[in-house]
Amino acid sequence: MNKKMDFTKLVAAGNDFVLMDNRSARMNGSRLASLAKRICDRKYGAGADGLLVVEKSRKADFRMRIFNADGSEAEMCGNGSRCFALYCVKLQGKSVAALKIETLAGIIAAHVNKDQVRVNLTAPKGLRLDVPVRVSDRLLHVNYIDTGVPHGIIFVKGLASMEIVDLGRAIRYHKSFAPRGTNVDFVEVTGQNSISIRTYERGVEDETLACGTGSVASALITGLKLQQLKYSRVTNAVQQKFKVLTRGGEVLKIYFTVQGDKFSDVWLEGKAGIVYKGVWHV
Repeated sequence: MNKKMDFTKLVAAGNDFVLMDNRSARMNGSRLASLAKRICDRKYGAGADGLLVVEKSRKADFRMRIFNADGSEAEMCGNGSRCFALYCVKLQGKSVAALKIETLAGIIAAHVNKDQVRVNLTAPKGLRLDVPVRVSDRLLHVNYIDTGVPHGIIFVKGLASMEIVDLGRAIRYHKSFAPRGTNVDFVEVTGQNSISIRTYERGVEDETLACGTGSVASALITGLKLQQLKYSRVTNAVQQKFKVLTRGGEVLKIYFTVQGDKFSDVWLEGKAGIVYKGVWHV
């Protein structure tokens, strides 16, 4: 029997998502994973970086599940959570509101003001600086941090002309980051508290136009590296703000506090929007 399911297409900083309302719990995890692979296909589906799923939560206003285009379930997605927050606020008939969202990475706060959406990410963890990684006879130093999902950060010059997919894939699957693997962010410092990034995303298994958690991870590592250059030992908390230019051309704003090598009060801000609504024939 052919069933129909309503969906909404959303975009934030070039990351696009298909969102489905599953508050009735009619679809379980295996069906959602299968659906993600089909509906995210850019030739035979609606096309998206991932599938966002709205579910009921006992801990927060809503529960967000996110499935990558390959069907794997992700713990968190920065730009996806901003799209999710926008949809849920509109679901409530509002344009300005604050809400709590349950994710596999923990509960996050979100503030929506029309098309501007800020999310307060869970506390970063797993910091490792200058991890030696050998790829094709090249020794690279990769900085690692988990901002809800794992990220490896490499500082480069000439970012715009780089071929990052093959290198990103090799690092993504490197034994140093097993068994989960890692997203890989290539970062170029462009000014005082401003960087440009390009990201190879696990689950998508390709470069994307932007990555919210990757933008946050890159800003955190850059801020920490700059702090270490300026001070031999930092004991006071320092508030920082970064502007991150994404591959898609949009600038995301990252706010955080750093004390020593600890981060807190981490926020990601940028525009999000609904592109269209449709019906998927299951």
